[in-house]
Amino acid sequence: MQLNLTRPIAFFDLETTGTNVVRDRIVEISVYRVNPDGSTESLTKLVNPTIPIPAEVSAIHGIKDQDVTDAPTFAQLAPTLNKFLQNCDLAGYNSNKFDVPMLIEEFLRCGIQFDIKKRRLVDVQNIFHKMEPRTLKAAYRFYCGKELVDAHEAETDTRATYEILLAQLERYEDTEYEDHSGQITKPVKNDVQALYEFSYNHNNADLVGHIGYNKEGKEIFKFGKHKNQLVEEVFKKEPQYFDWMMKADFPLSTKNVIQSIMLRGYDLGNKIMKDL
Repeated sequence: MQLNLTRPIAFFDLETTGTNVVRDRIVEISVYRVNPDGSTESLTKLVNPTIPIPAEVSAIHGIKDQDVTDAPTFAQLAPTLNKFLQNCDLAGYNSNKFDVPMLIEEFLRCGIQFDIKKRRLVDVQNIFHKMEPRTLKAAYRFYCGKELVDAHEAETDTRATYEILLAQLERYEDTEYEDHSGQITKPVKNDVQALYEFSYNHNNADLVGHIGYNKEGKEIFKFGKHKNQLVEEVFKKEPQYFDWMMKADFPLSTKNVIQSIMLRGYDLGNKIMKDL
C-alpha cells in the first residue's frame, strides 16, 4: 500500500538527554520523508546537546557524550533540518506529546519559528492506543508480523513507525469506530487529514497540554491552582500569574500560546504590560 498524499509527510524520531521539553536537548534526529509520488528521503544526524547525557539515558538509546562531541549543535543543524521539513506534514510515534514539542522548542531557541498551524500531525501511537494498546515493539510485531531489532535507535524506529501506519491503514480500512461524541465513523482512512483528525489531541491549546479547551472552545488551565479556569479571565484578575508563567520553566511554545491569549482580549494586553 502507498500513502495517499497531497504533500510530503515526514516521519521523525528524536533521541534526547531526557524527557523534559524545557531542560533537555536532542542528541539524535532521524527523518524519513515520504513524497506524494511515493519516493522517500532520509536524514539522520547526531546532535551535540551542549549538556551532558545522563548515564541512565545513554543506557536506553546507547548514545554517550563522546559520541556527540564532534557532532553539530542543533543551532548549526537547524537551517538544513528546517529546509528538509519544508511543506511537510509530521508523523511519529508519541510525537504529538513529546517529539513535536521538543523539536519546536529547539527551533525556537535558535530563533526559527517552525510553524505547525498548517501542518497535519499524525501520531501513530494514538491510533495504535485507540485500537490496540501496545508499545512500539509490540505494535511492530502485531501489525507487521516482525520483531523490532535495535529499538530506541532513531532510524530504526522511524522506519518501523512508517511500516506500522501502512499496516494500520490496511487493517482498519473497513473498521467502524465510535468517537467521543458517540458517532460511528471510519477514522483510519488513507488520507493525512483524516489521520491527523483521528490521532491529534484537539483538546489541547498548546503542544504539551498545559492549556486546554472547555466545551465552548475557550482556553482553560489544565494544571495548578487555576485548573479548569478560563486563561483570559485569570489574567484579567491576576496579571502577575501571566508574569510568573513567562518567567517560569514552561516551554516556549506554551508561552507563545499564553502571549497570544493575553494580547487578544481588548486592552488586556496593554493593561498587563503596564502592570508588570
